[in-house]
Amino acid sequence: MAKGPISQFAEKHFLHFNAAALMDAAKGYEAQMTDGGKMMITLGGAMSTAELGKSLAEMIRQDKVQIISCTGANLEEDIMNLVAHDFYKRVPNYRDLSPQEERELLDNHYNRVTDTCIPEEEAFRRLQKHIFKVWDTADKKGERYFPHEFMYQMLLSKELEQYYQIDPKDSWMLAAAEKNLPIVVPGWEDSTMGNIFASYCYKKEMKPTTMKSGIEYMMWLADWYIQNSSGKGVGFFQIGGGIAGDFPICTVPMLYQDLEMEEIPFWAYFCQISDSTTSYGSYSGAVPNEKITWGKLDIDTPKFIVESDATIVAPLMFAWILGW
Repeated sequence: MAKGPISQFAEKHFLHFNAAALMDAAKGYEAQMTDGGKMMITLGGAMSTAELGKSLAEMIRQDKVQIISCTGANLEEDIMNLVAHDFYKRVPNYRDLSPQEERELLDNHYNRVTDTCIPEEEAFRRLQKHIFKVWDTADKKGERYFPHEFMYQMLLSKELEQYYQIDPKDSWMLAAAEKNLPIVVPGWEDSTMGNIFASYCYKKEMKPTTMKSGIEYMMWLADWYIQNSSGKGVGFFQIGGGIAGDFPICTVPMLYQDLEMEEIPFWAYFCQISDSTTSYGSYSGAVPNEKITWGKLDIDTPKFIVESDATIVAPLMFAWILGW
């Protein structure tokens, strides 16, 4: 593939240290995708609020990712950005805010993610109104779905189109819904929509069983991996740390050790973009080789770690893979 100006710049200048690791990992990703290889991308942190959809949506459209694992926050915050972008408030001097100024943001219904404040009424409550309908419909019919499937139903109903405030091609969730891309959302309860769903269950307005669980996600993912890990196998591209990466990577040792499928392939590629320093007991800061001891990666699995800011690194890597 002919490379565009961003990729040409990176190839000329990104020659050492983390810049070189970025290039090595991007070329490794590209190699994994040739001859039918597949890739999982995992999204930790606040990648949706960082508007990673501007490049990730195109990765999805061009079949450069076959499955995503993300936090509940990343699942919902891409849609919030889609419908409420104009109401977001940027706070460039966020490091200088006093506790009193932080409280003022809360009192004005802004929730801060680093330098970006999400507006409660236009984002959380606007989404709540529409997601409630799909939850309630399923609950009344006795139907059960995964968290991302409810989000897909809401997006594909086109009810949210009236609110769009960004170019819809920059929403990775919309791109995923249109392709029915497999998504795994471990620990979904730890999100605003998860909290809201729990509140309806607490008030006995909905049944907890209407929402499929994390265990069911793991079972579904085990089936998906069995069906997709032949040939060049499935690579693992981890952005950030936390449960979005920890949960799905365990599928392989579960299949190998607990289900005694001794022929199951290891993950075929591994890259993590992380700003976690390697430290005592920190899984997010663990070097890739540690994963060999847990039966996740093999000795010869291509392994990369880019110790930098994912909001800078991921778009540059995606640009290389997309040929920009």
